[in-house]
Amino acid sequence: MRRQNTRAIGARYEEKAAAYLSAAGIEILARNFYCRGGEIDLIGSDGQYLIFFEVKYRRSGKDGLPFSAIGGVKRRRIFLAARQYLYLQQLPENTPLRFDAIGILGEEIIWLKDAFRETRI
Repeated sequence: MRRQNTRAIGARYEEKAAAYLSAAGIEILARNFYCRGGEIDLIGSDGQYLIFFEVKYRRSGKDGLPFSAIGGVKRRRIFLAARQYLYLQQLPENTPLRFDAIGILGEEIIWLKDAFRETRI
């Protein structure tokens, strides 16, 4: 039961992040892109970059900040999923990419642009 509640909460805050990003001029291209190697919460474009978003929510700061939950393993899975997305969409290797994070702490939304990088994408 907890897993289902966690997914429902995650979906609600991913929707909130998508609305926030849309209002900021980001075109949302995909949500919850899954592949064998990983998952990406939101994929969007600002007209210059293809942006892969990781969305993290924390009710309060007592459990740590939202961004602290994006560790090395999670980043590697995002990079794998991003490669797969590029391949499936037949996008060129030199497509300008960015990896951003959306942290939601309570009701506050924090957009961290260029939150992490991978040099071999």
